[in-house]
Order: sequence, then structure tokens, then C-alpha cells
Amino acid sequence: MEKNYVLFADTDSDWTPELCKKYDMKLISMPYKIGDKEVYPYVDFESFDAKAYYTMLRKGTMPTTSALSPMQYEGYFEPYFKQGKDVLYVHFSKAMSGTFNALEIALRNLKEKYPDRRLVTIDTKGITLCSYNIVSEVAQMYAQGKSIEEIVAWSKVEVDKFATYFFVNDLTFFRRSGRVKGIAAFMGNILGIRPIIYMSAEGIMAPVGKSRGLNGVIDKITEIMNSLQENIKDHKIVIAHSDSQASVDILIKKIKEKFGKDITIEVVDVNPTAGAHCGPDGIGVCFHAKHR
Repeated sequence: MEKNYVLFADTDSDWTPELCKKYDMKLISMPYKIGDKEVYPYVDFESFDAKAYYTMLRKGTMPTTSALSPMQYEGYFEPYFKQGKDVLYVHFSKAMSGTFNALEIALRNLKEKYPDRRLVTIDTKGITLCSYNIVSEVAQMYAQGKSIEEIVAWSKVEVDKFATYFFVNDLTFFRRSGRVKGIAAFMGNILGIRPIIYMSAEGIMAPVGKSRGLNGVIDKITEIMNSLQENIKDHKIVIAHSDSQASVDILIKKIKEKFGKDITIEVVDVNPTAGAHCGPDGIGVCFHAKHR
């Protein structure tokens, strides 16, 4: 049976055109800039070479990010409104970007032209791996023929149950971007200490703990997972990293020791737009929890 709505995600959720094709979804490309050149993931290149990108950042390149225009949003959604279809857009955290002001303008413009059509949004209150995990579950429901109303009802309960914890080896990018609230005051000038950052229920990143050394911080995150987890084996665990495979291997080993070898784990690359803020050598985990 043909669906009466179209599901959208964005590249800040680490979704790719290949994945979207599997679920008959559409993908919005969120841009970043290197110097004066604006780059649109999967528009200006076919596949993301994470190793090359994060190696470039290690050598001193400092990308920036920019918002879409209302016209660009309209360009994504209007073709489906013309076909008489509604749109469900599951997006990265609204609290993290001014791009959603442009989305609101686009929605008002489209509503004037297509008063009978709906653009419904679900805020994942996350970015990269958190959004990836939530979009994955929504995509399954979409494929099963669930309605917009059923998926929205699910999201009101479940979005805040996808806990996300991560760390980076180098805070340079986060300090520059200002995306992590209170990170400078939290860290001070302590060397060798890695802050543990989480996605809050308000959709912002904030430090929540710290530990010394790679094994120490991974042990701490595993302890957090164990204390917060809810039905963890009924949902997949998503690990995202910015070219930090050695850390991924250690984290996977620790998770399997704690929860069993049969746990479902998926590893993804942090997309380049989000990577402009976190920089290289970062790793995070998203899991189903009692709360964030």
C-alpha cells in the first residue's frame, strides 16, 4: 500500500543516501565550510571518506558550519506537497542550530500554497549517533506502515530514552564552536583529564563527568550505561567515532563484557558537519535508557 507521507532525515543524523534508499526515505544535506568553500554532504561527494577528513582536521583545518535557507528547505519538501503527500521530518537537535528558524519560515511559506498539507517534525534532541539511533527506529516503523500519528506518539515517550555519552581527546574544536555548555569552566587547565559529555533532555551537550586516560573514561561510560540502561538488548547500541577505531574496539570489548556477546552494536562515522564541531579522535555511545 502506498504511503500518504514521506519520511525525511538529515545528514547531521549520520544517515546516508544508501541507507535512505533502503527505507524509501529522503535526506537533507546539512552544509559545512572549508575556507570559503561550502560543501554539501552526498551532493558534492558520493561517499564520506572519514579518515581523510579527520586527518585533514588533525593537520589544522578548522571547518565551520552554516544554516540552510528557507528556499532550500522548500526545495526539499514542495515536490511531495505537490504530489498530495505529507512530510515527517526527524531532525537533529533544534537547540543546537539556527537552521530551524529558516525551516519555520519555509513551513509558513509552504502552508500558504498547500493549506491541506502537513509538515510534522520530531526533534531527536541529539545529533550524529543519538539522531542516528532514533531515526533507525522510526525508519523501521515507517517501513511497517505506521502512521505519522503513531510515530509521533512513540517519540513523545521514547526520544528521551536514548541516552548519549561521548568524549574527545582534543577539546580545541568544542571550545571554538561553543557547542558544549560550560566545557571551559568544567575542565580548567587539568592535563590528561577527559570530560564525559552527554546529550541532555533539552537537546544540548553538557559535561557530566570526567576521568583520566582512555581506559578510565571508557570504564566510566560503561558504568553509566549499566546504571541507566533499560531493555538495552531490545534496542541496538550505536557507537559513532571521528576516526578513532582503536577506542571503538576497546569500547565494544567493554560493552560485550558487561552486557553479553549477543548485544547488537552498530558503528558509524561522525558526519563531517557535526565533525566540524567535535574534531577528530572522538567516540560516543547511544543506548536505550531509563532517561538521558
